[in-house]
Amino acid sequence: MLLVAAVNFRGVGESVKANVVLTCIELSGLLLVILVGLYAATGGKADFSRVTVFDTSGDKSVFLAVTAGASLAFFAMVGFEDAVNMAEETHDPVRTFPRMMLTGISITGVIYLLVAVFSVALVPVGELGEGDTPLTKVVSAGLPDFPVDAVMPFIAMFAVANSALINMLMASRLVYGMARQEVLPPVLGRVHSGRRTPWVAILFTTAVALGLIVLVTENSGDAVAALGGTTALLLLGVFTIVNIAVLVLRRDPIDRDHFVTPTVLPVVGAVACFFFTLPVTGRDTVQYVIAAWLLAIGVVLWAVTWTANRAIRGKRTYLRDPEELSGDDTVS
Repeated sequence: MLLVAAVNFRGVGESVKANVVLTCIELSGLLLVILVGLYAATGGKADFSRVTVFDTSGDKSVFLAVTAGASLAFFAMVGFEDAVNMAEETHDPVRTFPRMMLTGISITGVIYLLVAVFSVALVPVGELGEGDTPLTKVVSAGLPDFPVDAVMPFIAMFAVANSALINMLMASRLVYGMARQEVLPPVLGRVHSGRRTPWVAILFTTAVALGLIVLVTENSGDAVAALGGTTALLLLGVFTIVNIAVLVLRRDPIDRDHFVTPTVLPVVGAVACFFFTLPVTGRDTVQYVIAAWLLAIGVVLWAVTWTANRAIRGKRTYLRDPEELSGDDTVS
């Protein structure tokens, strides 16, 4: 996390380059699973009949089992929502960003689907669910002589680092933006004079991340599942609001070309995302506890800012149009 913070402080350019390298390493692990699956399938080692068989634990229905799986798998798609924070870095965001976003999601979806199909075809679902290294089991089943114990943990480490880098990069910029909007304490909007990066926001988000790591590791049997599940839970809540906001904001007249999504998509998105936040998906209670604490921290920071704005500056606390913001605190 400290290394991620250092790269984040260095700047967006350096962070993006590191992200590209880490993504290539991460992608190599997924492609390895797919290639091993293809090799095993040609040798008759794969049983694709297991792909359409639903084995549920206890008295859980197939619908709830699929719902729980989808809710957990949502964490695999974390990161795409962060890309919107970097849209203005492109030459033609109105045209380029929606196309690249949809293309990226489609490619990723195909890769994840192939990984899931070959994983189940090579290793029974019950065995995949035992332990913390399911993909290692898949590669070992399809290619027993491959040094999987040396390669897969190495790739997994970089995959986790990549997710951390992306989330911390965007979290610091989000906090910076809210501070510039005077919704959070203004100190979080300070920019380093040399690197032009929001160094206070970077320190704050890193401190929160380290605190969560320590807290969850000491109080949860599976820290990765707890933090990953909490991330998915909070993002699903955010996406519920964002999809509703799409329906509201599209009423505003805009005198330029812009991307317009079909009405049915935000409606389905809002309903689906809200449903996946409910306890019926089988979420661990600790995820709701962590989410509540994080929301409480945000509310306290907002309340402090609101009080200071009212009592000291005599100003309202609200989100303004970005064009109304002024100053030289541009970030890199």
